[in-house]
Amino acid sequence: MAVFTRGFGGRRPEPERPLPPGQHLTQDFPVLSTGPTPNVDASRWELTVRTESGTEHRWDRAALQALPAEDVTVDIHCVTRWSKHDTHWRGVPVDAFFEDVETAADFVVAHSYGGYTTNLPLDDLLDGRAWVVFEYEGEPLAPVHGGPVRLLVPHLYFWKSAKWLRGLVLHEHDEPGFWEQNGYHLYGDPWSEQRYS
Repeated sequence: MAVFTRGFGGRRPEPERPLPPGQHLTQDFPVLSTGPTPNVDASRWELTVRTESGTEHRWDRAALQALPAEDVTVDIHCVTRWSKHDTHWRGVPVDAFFEDVETAADFVVAHSYGGYTTNLPLDDLLDGRAWVVFEYEGEPLAPVHGGPVRLLVPHLYFWKSAKWLRGLVLHEHDEPGFWEQNGYHLYGDPWSEQRYS
C-alpha cells in the first residue's frame, strides 16, 4: 500500500517552452542590485552616447519620448538561475540612438547612475535586439527595476540589461564592466550557460 503525504506537490511543472540550461521559471520579478537604488529624477535624466573619438550625442527625457517607441514582449533570464516568460516593456530600439553616430568601434560599455557598468558587443545592441525602456507591464519603470530608464538586452543574461542607464560608451576593444571584472562571463549567453569566466 502506497503512502501519500497531504500537500506534497512533487516536482515543479515543466514550462510551456524551453528554458536555458540551469534556469527555473518564476512568476515574481526578483530585485537584485550591486548597491542601493540611486535616486534618479526622471525630469533630469539624460542618456549620452560617446564614440571612441570622444564625440557625444545626448538625449533628455523629452527627446527620448519623441523617438518612435515599441511595445516589446520578451523572456528574461538572470544569472542567479531564474527566468521570467512574457515580460512586457515599452521603449526605443537602441538602433535609434545610433542613427547619426559614426563609429568603427565593436564594443560598448553601458554606464548607469550609481556607477554600475557592463560590457557588450555593439552588434548585440543593434538590429532590433535591444531597447532603452521606460515602462514595464504598462507602468512607468519602477526605480528598483532600473527606472526611470534601463537597457533591455533579453537574449543575454539580465545583468547585461543595465539599470538606471545614463550612457553608452563605444570602445575598439572589449572593456569588462563591474560583474565581468568580478568573475562573470564577458558575453553572458544564457543558452550556452555563460555564467562565469
